[in-house]
Amino acid sequence: MTDVHGAASSARSEILSRIRSITGSGPQAESPREAWQAIPRLYRQHGTLDSAQCIELLEDRLRDYGARVHHAGPSEIPRTIAMILAEREKQRILLSPAVSASWLPDGFPFVADAALSYQALDACDGVLTGCTVAIATTGTLVLCHGAGVDAEHDQGRRALTLIPDYHLCIVARSAVVQTVPEAMHLLEPYSGQPITFISGPSATADIEMTRIQGVHGPRILDVVIAE
Repeated sequence: MTDVHGAASSARSEILSRIRSITGSGPQAESPREAWQAIPRLYRQHGTLDSAQCIELLEDRLRDYGARVHHAGPSEIPRTIAMILAEREKQRILLSPAVSASWLPDGFPFVADAALSYQALDACDGVLTGCTVAIATTGTLVLCHGAGVDAEHDQGRRALTLIPDYHLCIVARSAVVQTVPEAMHLLEPYSGQPITFISGPSATADIEMTRIQGVHGPRILDVVIAE
């Protein structure tokens, strides 16, 4: 005859034991950090492509998503930006804090974000930002935001990348990695800050299964890979 109460008690003990091991509430449980570090990571954590191959893969992914990709040497960035903005017929462009003055061409009324209202952000023609990390495998641009981010990588408020209809992003060649784990490792110093992951122009297919761009972010994305 089966001991129902005994079986139930055993199952309950097993469930509670598993919960304690996960939450770290047991008497001999590891700390959350030790438990996290002990998790086996069998996925690929390092890329196998060289820098040129990573750039080629990133460009292929971005173009597939509908973004336009340009290349420029350090001295060519202002001229390239001017060419892109002229082709797009853009004038008043917002700047994120990390944008270098050496990038900016003359003759364009750039606007620094000084806690502008959402209406003022929307009234601008677009935004120019840098990029903290770019992931070649997924074609993703990663932007960090907030006071805790160092000046070189602070891309300003998230509103800058959500409200304007146009986004021009400068990606340093040195910021491109092949895999997501490599990117996450580089982002560890900013783990307490807001981070935006952009894979091509903003788009959704939720509306009657029709792909619509610009629903919750820029409808048009240009990328300059700074050689």
